[in-house]
Amino acid sequence: QVQLVESGGGLVQAGGSLRLSCAASGRPFSSYAIGWFRQAPGKEREFVAAISWTSGTTYVAASVEGRFTISRDNAKNTAYLQMNSLKPEDTAVYYCAARGGAPSMRVVEYEYWGQGTQVTVSS
Repeated sequence: QVQLVESGGGLVQAGGSLRLSCAASGRPFSSYAIGWFRQAPGKEREFVAAISWTSGTTYVAASVEGRFTISRDNAKNTAYLQMNSLKPEDTAVYYCAARGGAPSMRVVEYEYWGQGTQVTVSS
């Protein structure tokens, strides 16, 4: 089993920044990819970013490219999502997820999920 705990969400004004953290525990993460997803009220959960735990290869959704950066600290078993130039449309619950193998942009391909952290961007 893998446990994921997100933190770092909150209320921020448009143009501001937040850094989300995803702390992982349980099985070793040497072969897991981490993804960040978000879900706004009334909308489907959507891909935001993903990172390979071994190679560090990253993938970012077009809607956040240039503003969001995903990274990881292997020693701390923690992944991060740095969010800059936030917009009201970034408001959502943000989830981190883990899967064995390569990163994926598909929700259904992730095995483990955190409880989510709320991000609210005011205009």
